[in-house]
Amino acid sequence: MTITLAEEIVLLSLDDESGSAKQRQAASWAVAGGILLELVLAGKIAVEGKHLELVDTTPTGDPLLDSRTALVETWMRGRRKRRVTEWLTKDQSKAVAAALERLCERGVVVEEKRKALGVFPIRRYPEADAAVERELRDRLRVVVLEGAEPDTRTAGLIALIHSAKLHRLAFPDGQRKEIAARMEEIATGQWAAGSVRSAIRDMQAAMVAVTVVTFAAAGS
Repeated sequence: MTITLAEEIVLLSLDDESGSAKQRQAASWAVAGGILLELVLAGKIAVEGKHLELVDTTPTGDPLLDSRTALVETWMRGRRKRRVTEWLTKDQSKAVAAALERLCERGVVVEEKRKALGVFPIRRYPEADAAVERELRDRLRVVVLEGAEPDTRTAGLIALIHSAKLHRLAFPDGQRKEIAARMEEIATGQWAAGSVRSAIRDMQAAMVAVTVVTFAAAGS
């Protein structure tokens, strides 16, 4: 089963048994970035420097990506370009829910609803199809820990994980410094066509900017 980068990041952030989310705030930025990167790879959006441009609204056939293309089109109405950080800031609070909906539709996770203290609604998303996450983690392990060359999508996923500092979600038992160094190497490597590589670099810079500001505000 081929799932989007955003869905892959959500899967990494969920506890397999309880379905509760870990590192929610950082993961939400990475999920929003994953959707945007997927649209770049599909040729729907171009990212150059600090700005993004909508270049093609033809449907991809994936509901998650096509719904986001429509949202970007509405958001950019009357504007040729807008800042990447503006879109990430706008979408990060909604992107996780959209990706979770698709994972539920695919049968990868199931939604469980209950109330805390009998009052407060809580949603959890335990795993229903372990094979999808297992393949994902195997793919990351082969590239990050064993030194294999990544394909474009895997390298892009690693770049997003690294930018949002989600190393522990991908490798909970690994040596963090060594893993971060390898992810940095991949994120800056010559693993994609020049235009895509440039777009990823610019997106990384945008993600670092928004996550740093968010974490600083949370700690103040």
